[in-house]
This record gives sequence, structure tokens and C-alpha cells, in this order.
Amino acid sequence: MSAAQSAPAAPPVQQGSFLSAQVGNPDFVLSLARGLRVIESFEGHPDGRTMIEISQSTGLSRASIRRILLTLELLGYVERSRQVYRLKAQILRLGFSYLSSSTIVEAAQPVLERITEQLHESSSMSMLDNDQIIYVARSAASRILAAGLSVGSRLPAYCTSMGRVLLAALPDAQLQAYLREVKPKAFTPKTITRVSALKKAILSVRKEGFAIVDEELEAGLRSIAVPVITRSNHVVAAINVGTHVSRIDYATLIHRCLPALQEGARTLRSILI
Repeated sequence: MSAAQSAPAAPPVQQGSFLSAQVGNPDFVLSLARGLRVIESFEGHPDGRTMIEISQSTGLSRASIRRILLTLELLGYVERSRQVYRLKAQILRLGFSYLSSSTIVEAAQPVLERITEQLHESSSMSMLDNDQIIYVARSAASRILAAGLSVGSRLPAYCTSMGRVLLAALPDAQLQAYLREVKPKAFTPKTITRVSALKKAILSVRKEGFAIVDEELEAGLRSIAVPVITRSNHVVAAINVGTHVSRIDYATLIHRCLPALQEGARTLRSILI
């Protein structure tokens, strides 16, 4: 399995941190937060999870998890086979609610398709979610390399071109907090794992306005990304082109792929407030 297909799931946030901090907030619905935490715990577990496993990853009691799973089962979001619980296809309705109501996702799809048609390479858009990027739109070229990623895929931000673009857009305080917490691991011999070198790479993206990641996530995978900026100058997403090193060299990324991405970003800027 490739690195792109086996990216690590987001680390669980224990109940004792965020959830406990909200207990005194009269507007915070703790039961809803717990239910969402249980749903999130299934990420990266296609074969399902037991109640014990969910408890270990969420920090919630088994009694709470039992009630949550029963509710989800009655609503059609979860199914059970003996002691193993699995998400059902109906859970996709939650994600589709976002995708169908998001102006940026709707606007991005034809832009990405135009880039793919022009370059004959896959193009994607993602947003930052804690220390990961999540793919929210994608136009895949008809190539084997494109098979491992789809809308909803998550990858570490530090070793992806879109991730570095989005990290570069963070305010200094947030970027410093990220760099204090991140623990980069090597997916390939080229992955940047020293935090000082990662910071230098991110600051270079701020200066240049684009990011290139060359075989850091997966051997043979090369990508370039630019920010999607609203008319009010907020970076809300990133778009990229991913290719194989045998097809497109570094110079071609700069002279052919970058202008196509920049044109796509300008088109989105004209739409987004």
C-alpha cells in the first residue's frame, strides 16, 4: 500500500482536554460532541471497531459509547455484527450536506476539471483540519497514480504541497504552535523530518506563493500547490496538481503547471467573497 493510501488517521482528542473544558459552557451540547467523537473514531478502521477500542481512542466511558452506538444504530448510521460496529453508507449524508452547501466546493469542481483537461494530470482542492489536509474536491486524470485519493481523503499537512500552502497562511502564533506539536515521520528518504527544516520550507512558501513537494509523501509523486484566496484576502483552501516524476520535471511544474493553478485560483477568487 502506498504512503498516500495509508496516511495516518488524525490522533484522537481525549475527553479530558477539549470536552472537559466545555462542561461549564451552557450552550455546549456535550452529548452531541461525544456522538461526533465516536463517529470520528471509525476513521482508518474499515473492518469496524469494538466498544473497547472506541473507548480507548476517545476516552469516553463504555456506558456512554453504548448509548451513542445504539442511537446511531437506530438512526441507520451504524450496524453491528456481534461485538464489532461499522459505519453504514448513510453516514455519507453528513459529509454530503457540507459538500452540497459549500460555495467553494461547488465553484472548484469545474476549475479543477479544466486544469486536469489542460495538463492531463490530477488536480485537487483541500482544506486544513488541525494537522492534516482533507480533500474536498478532486478531478482525477485517468492514471494509476490517481487511484489512492478521493474526496474525504486525509494526509499529513507537513509533507504535502497543499498542506504547506495552508500552513504558510497561518498567523505566526498558530504556525509556531503547530511546529511545537508536530512530529514528522519519514514516508520516503526525501521527507523533511527536522522541524527547523520544515519551518524553513513553510516560510519559503510564504515568500514564493506556491509549494512544491518532491517525493516526500510517496516515491515518484511530485506535486505543486497554490492558495485559494478570497476577495477579502483570506486563504480558505489550496489547489494542486499531482504527477509522477517520470512525466513532469521540476521546470515543467514551474512553467506549465503553476500558471494553470494560478489562473484557477484567480477564477475562484473572483467568485469567493
